[in-house]
Amino acid sequence: MLLSFSKSSLLVVALITGVAVPVQAAVDVYSSRKEALVKPLFDQFTQATGVQVNLVTGKDDALLKRLQVEGDASPADLLITADAARLHRAKTGGLIQAVDSDLLRQVIPAQWRDSDNQWFGLTSRARPIIYATDRVDPANLSTYEALADSQWQGRICVRSSSNVYNQSLVASMLAAGDMSNVLESVTGLVNNFARPPAGGDTDQLRAVAAGQCDVALANTYYLARLARSDKPEDQAVANSLSVFWPNQDGRGAHFNISGVALTKSANSQAEAQQLMEFMVSRQAQDWYAQVNNEYPLVADVAVADVLAAFGNAKADTVSMQTLGDLNKKALMVMDMAGWR
Repeated sequence: MLLSFSKSSLLVVALITGVAVPVQAAVDVYSSRKEALVKPLFDQFTQATGVQVNLVTGKDDALLKRLQVEGDASPADLLITADAARLHRAKTGGLIQAVDSDLLRQVIPAQWRDSDNQWFGLTSRARPIIYATDRVDPANLSTYEALADSQWQGRICVRSSSNVYNQSLVASMLAAGDMSNVLESVTGLVNNFARPPAGGDTDQLRAVAAGQCDVALANTYYLARLARSDKPEDQAVANSLSVFWPNQDGRGAHFNISGVALTKSANSQAEAQQLMEFMVSRQAQDWYAQVNNEYPLVADVAVADVLAAFGNAKADTVSMQTLGDLNKKALMVMDMAGWR
């Protein structure tokens, strides 16, 4: 009969018996991405290197809280999470540490990584304006700030201010302008809500398709998921909507990231760095971008066809680190504007 043991079990055996027991190299990953969206990639890594990957999935903020509670005793080697603000919180909370990798610095542009090498972007995600094609003339759309105009009164759906994607969007506005102007724009946006914020991005898209509002702010991968769904009702929602890229004559549309970081408690640092570097390889970037419906960060890796159909966009060049730094200020603006 074959027996399998965890790393900790083998260590106990060695301590009790005094017999050296070979321990198979492994990396423990806390990931906010669902298992189906990352495990096949980790399996490729294991096949190529022999290093096992133990995966724990959960909500982004719950994983940060778990790392905080576990402290130095945490088994996690890597954290994979979404949005620059969460990565910033992991850094300021002392949950992660720097990685000295020439490859990561070379492959991931400075805009998409921490200046202290504590976290690195894996893919980027866009948050444009998504509108009903039968009720909105795209010629009337222009910028995020222009959604404060009276023509959009009662026509906008967006999720709550507790959503980090919206916080980072407001942070990008603060990075480009002064606080008083941003507060005026965000207040106008709030005044134009069709309903109190509720639900996730997919709920906003369904609300637009159902006629409860005419435009929404949502990440493109939610629309891509509906477009690629096997369910006719999802495809009907996607077919009734279109993407408008705002601020193309100015700073560009808002993009954010999913990213990876080495935890402070990491025991398998060499193997964890090896996995980080694997995830920015062309092979992994292509798979990751296609499956997650996000934009690759590595040069010359093609976007998924469903994203290509949304058109090309000029992206805001603000650094992800700046968005993290401005997160608290963004929350203050949203609160002052009455965004609940």
